[in-house]
Amino acid sequence: MLNLVLFGPPGAGKGTQSDKIVEKYQLCHISTGDLLRAEMKAQTELGLQAKAKIEKGELVSDDIVIGMMAKKIAENAKGNGFIFDGFPRTTAQAVALDDLMAKHNIAVSCMISLEVDTPELVKRLLERGKVSGRADDQNEDVIMNRIKVYNSETAPVKDFYAKQGKLKEIKGVGTIDNIFASICDVCDKF
Repeated sequence: MLNLVLFGPPGAGKGTQSDKIVEKYQLCHISTGDLLRAEMKAQTELGLQAKAKIEKGELVSDDIVIGMMAKKIAENAKGNGFIFDGFPRTTAQAVALDDLMAKHNIAVSCMISLEVDTPELVKRLLERGKVSGRADDQNEDVIMNRIKVYNSETAPVKDFYAKQGKLKEIKGVGTIDNIFASICDVCDKF
């Protein structure tokens, strides 16, 4: 079973690569954003709690997100494995993920961190903003703030997995296929 945390700053290529990983390895793709939207649409108890937070402009709390993760892991614990996208974002979430998976006698195999320097991230996000129309990808000041927040608040999760010997850093620059080949070199060991 392959259980992968795909990690990297905004614009590193996580979405592009996660689609390719899911297709090749037949993993259950767990995206926090997708989970939140699905739970809200289904009007589950967790979904209603999340909706109340979002409507107030507040962040959805860890306990709600972890509750959604627990449900999804339980539903798919017998599959080929998981790819976690956008989770964990904090060390507390990483600890909770380890605990959730241990309940099903599984564990995170590794964290693949896509490493891309800031000028390249800015270039990619501005280009994506032209194509996607996403407002947060069209303003360089907003992009720089997102990268700053990632570096200060999210990047420390790498240390959590490094201490477990599970961190694999991959250069996230080059062709999509070359980056994917590097990811596969890591995944194929599991």
